[in-house]
Amino acid sequence: MKLEQLQFPEKGEEIGIIRTNHGDIKVRLFPEVAPKAVENFKTHSKNGYYDGVTFHRVMNEFMIQGGDPDGTGRGGESIWGSSFEDEFHMEYHNFRGALSMANAGPNTNGSQFFIVQKTDAGNDLIQQMEAAGEKSGFSKEVVAGYKELGGTPWLDFRHTVFGQVFEGMDVVDKIASIKTGVNDKPLEPVIMETIEIVKYK
Repeated sequence: MKLEQLQFPEKGEEIGIIRTNHGDIKVRLFPEVAPKAVENFKTHSKNGYYDGVTFHRVMNEFMIQGGDPDGTGRGGESIWGSSFEDEFHMEYHNFRGALSMANAGPNTNGSQFFIVQKTDAGNDLIQQMEAAGEKSGFSKEVVAGYKELGGTPWLDFRHTVFGQVFEGMDVVDKIASIKTGVNDKPLEPVIMETIEIVKYK
């Protein structure tokens, strides 16, 4: 598969390591595609903004969401103190493992993000993407990616994709399967101990 989103990082590229109380999740970042989202994520990570913050919303066969210091899903802000705009790209999609910005509608990005965990995109959606075609952002390679990996295509062009998990999807799956209560909040806190931004070796 040729999609750049699904390639491993190159040596020397800056990656993110989300260290949780369930294990590490390593993400490749896409500064050329989503420069503001990546700058926001990297700066918050380096400043310790995410240290001790929870994944406050966890839904098995959907996604895990975190990045709100309040842990409510209503808090957090960008490094600029105000919302920033969406950054969409025709070849970057919400495949399983995608790191995407959470929002409350168009151009309302702050500090919250989610990782897509869904293992199957569903035949109906696959057929809809095939029918929509390349002009709608669903090239043959993109459809093949959804067939192979799974994901949440209905979030495409609604949530900025700014990274992709390349190691640690087992940890994402483990977190996604945790027992939850009201508002899909884990009964036992899932904590991001820290997010390190390091050069890939």
